Amino acid sequence: MHHSTTSQDRRSGNKRVFPLHPIGVVAAMIARRVSDDRRPLIYIAETGRRRHDIFALASILAGPGSVCEMDAPDGFPGDGLPVTVATAGNRMAMLRWLLDEEKRPSVLITTPAALIRKVPPKSVWEGLHLEIRVGETLDQSALQAKLQHLGYWLDDRVDEPGEAAFRGKVLEIFPAAAPRPCRIEHEDGVVTAIRSYDPVSQRSVTETDCLIVDPASEIVGADDGATGRQEIDGETLQTGAPDSERFLCRQYEQAETVFDYLQDADMVLETGAEIRADEVFDALQRIDADDPHRHAVHADHLDRETWDTLVAERVTALVDDLEADYSVPVFATERQPYKALASFVEPLRDDGYRIVLAGPDGRVMRSAARKAGTALDGTFEPAADWDAICNAAPSSLLFFDAPITEGFVAAESGVAVISLRNLEGQKAAAAVAGPSDGFAPQVDTFLTGDRVVHIEHGVAVLDGLVPIDLNGNGGDPEGEALSLRYRNDETLLVPMSDIGAVWRYGGASTDVTLDDLKGRTWQKRRDEIFGAISVTADRMVERLTEKAEAKAPKIVPDRVSFERFCARFAYELTADQNNACLDVLDDLASGRPMDRLVCGDVGYGKTEVALRAAAAAVFSGRQVAVIAPTTVLAQQHFREFSARFGAQGVEIVRLSRLVGKAEADAAKAAMQDGTAKIVVGTRAILADDLAFDDLALVIIDEEQRFGSEQKAAMRGLADGVHILTMTATPIPRTLQSGFVGLSDLSIIATPPNRRSPVKTRVGPFDDAAVRDALAAERARGGQSFVVCPRIEDLEPMAAKLQELVPEQTTVTLHGKMKPDEVEDAMLAFAHGEHDVLLATAIVESGLDVANANTMVVCHADRFGLAELHQLRGRVGRGARRGHVLLTTEADRELGEHARSRLEALEEFSTLGAGFDIAARDLDLRGTGELLGDEQAGHVQTIGIGLYRKILERAVALAQGQPEPDEVRPVISLGLPATIPSDYVPEPDMRIELALLLERVSDAATLDALRVEIEDRFGPMPATLLTHFGLAELRLRCRAAGVAKLDHGPKATALSFTPAMSAALQEAGIEDRLDDAKWSKSRLIFPAPEDDEADPLAHMNDLLDRLAAAMPAAEGSDEA
Repeated sequence: MHHSTTSQDRRSGNKRVFPLHPIGVVAAMIARRVSDDRRPLIYIAETGRRRHDIFALASILAGPGSVCEMDAPDGFPGDGLPVTVATAGNRMAMLRWLLDEEKRPSVLITTPAALIRKVPPKSVWEGLHLEIRVGETLDQSALQAKLQHLGYWLDDRVDEPGEAAFRGKVLEIFPAAAPRPCRIEHEDGVVTAIRSYDPVSQRSVTETDCLIVDPASEIVGADDGATGRQEIDGETLQTGAPDSERFLCRQYEQAETVFDYLQDADMVLETGAEIRADEVFDALQRIDADDPHRHAVHADHLDRETWDTLVAERVTALVDDLEADYSVPVFATERQPYKALASFVEPLRDDGYRIVLAGPDGRVMRSAARKAGTALDGTFEPAADWDAICNAAPSSLLFFDAPITEGFVAAESGVAVISLRNLEGQKAAAAVAGPSDGFAPQVDTFLTGDRVVHIEHGVAVLDGLVPIDLNGNGGDPEGEALSLRYRNDETLLVPMSDIGAVWRYGGASTDVTLDDLKGRTWQKRRDEIFGAISVTADRMVERLTEKAEAKAPKIVPDRVSFERFCARFAYELTADQNNACLDVLDDLASGRPMDRLVCGDVGYGKTEVALRAAAAAVFSGRQVAVIAPTTVLAQQHFREFSARFGAQGVEIVRLSRLVGKAEADAAKAAMQDGTAKIVVGTRAILADDLAFDDLALVIIDEEQRFGSEQKAAMRGLADGVHILTMTATPIPRTLQSGFVGLSDLSIIATPPNRRSPVKTRVGPFDDAAVRDALAAERARGGQSFVVCPRIEDLEPMAAKLQELVPEQTTVTLHGKMKPDEVEDAMLAFAHGEHDVLLATAIVESGLDVANANTMVVCHADRFGLAELHQLRGRVGRGARRGHVLLTTEADRELGEHARSRLEALEEFSTLGAGFDIAARDLDLRGTGELLGDEQAGHVQTIGIGLYRKILERAVALAQGQPEPDEVRPVISLGLPATIPSDYVPEPDMRIELALLLERVSDAATLDALRVEIEDRFGPMPATLLTHFGLAELRLRCRAAGVAKLDHGPKATALSFTPAMSAALQEAGIEDRLDDAKWSKSRLIFPAPEDDEADPLAHMNDLLDRLAAAMPAAEGSDEA
C-alpha cells in the first residue's frame, strides 16, 4: 500500500487518484458526465474486470453508444503471447469509432495496459473495415478477398472470432469485435437478411440491417493484402496469425497511441491503476537483452516517462469529495431487512433523494417492491431509464429493470439505488444470475474415418458418403448412403434414411477387429451385452428404490447467518454456480439423503458450491466432513473454509498426516462433543476412532481419486448422511451414475471471467522444445511445473533440467517426502523462491500458484486422461494464458489407448472441457459393472449413446413400466428424402443433421430442428422438406404402433407391433374402416384414386382415420 501511494503521488503530481467506489457509483458519475456533454473522458480502471463491469452498467445508465471499452492484450509485454483475435478486433473497432468525431462515444473505459500498448496510426483507416447491408449487392469473390485482407480465416465452419465460411446462399462471419457470429443470407447477389446467432445452439439471436466487420488483427494493410499475408523478419506470416501481432513498429512507419485519437480528452485514474501500469513497465524491463524482439516490443509500447507526462497533463476527478461514502448496506443479513431498509432510506428521502429498487423484473422483484413499499409507506412505480429516474420528482419511489447487483448512492444525481440483492440476498441470486446456457456433452455423433457400430452387422469403419440411386431405375443418383467398411474390405451401404441403425463405437479408434458381414460373431456378442445390461439394470432398480425410500432430516439453515456467509463471497455467482447451489439447497431440505455430483472444470467455482452446502448444514446446527484425496488439497480447503467461516465463529479442525498427534486428538474430541462443526482432511477422517456428534453432510472432492471401498466408507459415516461429490473429470462409473439417475448431476460449464484456455501440445520429448518452454516462462516473470509419473524419474530429470536450463532453480516434490518437507517445498515454490517445481502427480490437486503458467509432463502416456486434465488445470488460473507440453519417449511407439488419451487432451483444450473428457473416458474405458469394482465394460463395445439407450430401456422394464417401443417404423414411399450437398456442402455436417433428424423423439423437437436448420442454411429444398415429412410420419407411426408402412400404386399396407396388432383385431378394426382389410397380419388400404395425390398427406390421413376408428376404451394417447 505504501508503494501504491508513492507511485501515484509521483506520477499524478497534485491531482488526486479516484477511489475504488462501487461499480454503480462510477457508472452513475459517468452517465452524468455524458449528459453534461463535456469533453471526452478516458476512465482508467484498476482491472479488466472492473473495466467491463463499469462499462456494462454505464451503457445502461448513459444509453447505448455513449460509452465504449477497450481491451488490453493478454499477459505482459515480452510474454510471447499473441494478441487474440477478439482483443485485436475490439481494439480496432474502438479506434475506428473514436475517429468518427460525430458518432464517437463520450467516454472510453479501459485499463493502463490497453493504453500503454501503441496502436496503428490514424492514416491507415481508409477502407479498413467493411459494411454489409440488407438490400445491397454482395460480390462473394470480392468479399472473400476483403475479409482475408482484414485478417479473417476462411474455413468450413465458424467457431471463433475472425473466422468466415461461405456456403451456398448463406455466409457466416464472426466479426472480431462482435460478441457472437452473424449469418448473412443472399439471393441473386443481394443481401436479404443479417442475423447474429449463438455459436453453440446455432440459433438466431438478433436481426439487423447493417453489419460492420472490423479487422481481425492490428497488423493490416500489408502489400500482399489480397492473400492476407505479410513478410516480417524474413518469415511470411498470415495476417492475424499469433506472431504477427507483436510487430506494430515493423508494419507501420509510426505507431501511435490512444491519446493521439483522443487528444482533447480528460483522464480519470482509479486507485490501483498506477500499480498496474508499473507492472507493465516492469515486464518491459525484464525482457532479456539478447531477446531478438526486445527492441520491437519496447517500440510497441509507451515508455514510463511519456506515460507519466500524459497522466499528469490529463488526470482529473469526477467529483470533488473523493472520500464520501456512496455504498449501500446489505439489508438481507439483518433479522428484519425491510425495517433496516426504512432506517437507511428515510433520511435520504427527507433530503429529496429518489429511491430506486433495481434488478431484473419478475416475481422476486415484484414481491420486494410490495414489501419495500409497505416499509416506506408508498408505492414503487416503474422507471423507463436512468434519465427518467434523475428527472423524477424528489423523494419518488421507483423500480428499475436492470442487472444491478450492488446498491449505491449517486449523490450528484440525487438518487439512491437499492439492488434486489441488497434486500433479498440469495433469493435474488437466480434472478440476477439469469438462466444457464445449459450444457450437454455431444457423445453420439460420428465423422468420416470413425469406427461405428451397425446394430445388425457390428463394428465397421465409416469411409464417408457415397451417392446412390434411390429409385433403382439407373438414373442420376438422388440420394446418399453411409459407406461402412467391414473385414476383408467388404462394404455395406446404409441409406441416410436408415442412419438410425448406426452408432458411434466407444473404444479406441483402431484397437478393434472389424466384424465380418457374413459371420455371426457380432450377433452373439451383441446378445451377450444386452443380457449383461439387463442384469445391471435389475441391480440399479434396487438402488433406485432404496434411494427413493431413504429418509434424512431436513436441513434448512438460519436465514440471517446463511445470508451473512454468502455476502462475504467477493464475486457474483455464474448462472451455473447459482443453479448448482439451488440444487444442493433443495436436496438438503427435501427430507431425503442427497447424493449429488457437481461437475465443473478446474477453477470453475465448485468450491463455492461446497462452502454454501457446508454453511447450510452448519447454520442448521449440524456437522460437516470435507474429504480430499491429498494432503495438499486438504490443506488448501482448510485455509479456504477457515477464512470464510472464521468471521462467524465456526470452529473448523483438520485431520491428515501433516497434523501432529496432539492436534489430531483435539480435533477428534471437538468433533465428538460438537464444539467443532467442520472437519477437513484426507482419508484420515475415515479412521475408526473418529466419532461425530451430529454429522449431516460429507463433501468429497476429486472423487475420481478414491476407491469404491473408501467412498462406501464415507457414505457410512452416519445414517442418512448427505453426500456432495465434486470433480472436474468424474470417473466413468460416476458419470454414468449421473446419466441414469443413481446420483443427481449439476454441471458448472460457465468459465471464470476472461480466463483463457490452456494451450496444449503433444509430442516426443525434445530438449530444445522443453528448454524454450521453460525459458519463455521465466522471461515473462513466471514459474513452471515439470511432472514425472514415478518418483524414480525425478532424479534423472533434475539432472536433465540442470543441463537444459542451468540458470533456473528447481525444487522437488513427491508423496514419500516427510510432511514438513512437502509443506516447505510447496511454500517455497508458491512464494517464488524457485523457477521450476519438479514433481510427481501430487501437484494435480490443490496447488494453486497463479504465477506458474507453464507445465511440461514427461511420459504423458503413462497418465490417465483425467489425471492429465487435472494437471493441466494447475496452469492458466490467472490473467496469463497457460501452456502445457505433453511429452512422450522419442523412440517409443504409443499404444492405441495412450494415443487416444493424448489426442483427447488436444481436442478438448477449450474452457470447460472436463465433462467432455469424462464422456470420452467413458467411451475409452467403459463404465465397468456400474455397481461393482471393475472398470472395464460394454460401453467400449457399443458406445455410450447405444449403451444408454439399451440401459434406460432395461431399467424401465425392470421397474415394471410398459416396455418402451423401440420399433423404428420402416417407411417405404419411394420419395427422395435427402440433404442436398449444394445446401449443406460438408459431408460430416450432413451426417450430423441426418443423425439429429433420426434421434428426434417428439414433434416439438422436430419443429425446433426445422427452425434451426432454416436459420443456419436458409430455406429448405424440397428433398429436405420431404425428409422432415418422413420424420414426422415416423413419429406418428411409432405412436400408433405401426412397425412398417409400404405404399405402392395399388395399395398401402400397415404392419403393426404384436401388441398393437392384437388390440386392433380385438377391436374389430376391419369393420370400423370400410375400405380396410386384414391380410397376412397387415392392414391393407386401397391407393387413392388421384394418382397425383401427395403420399405423405395420404399416409397422415390414414393414421388420422385409424386413430378415429379406435374405440375409446382401447384408444390411448399412443394410438
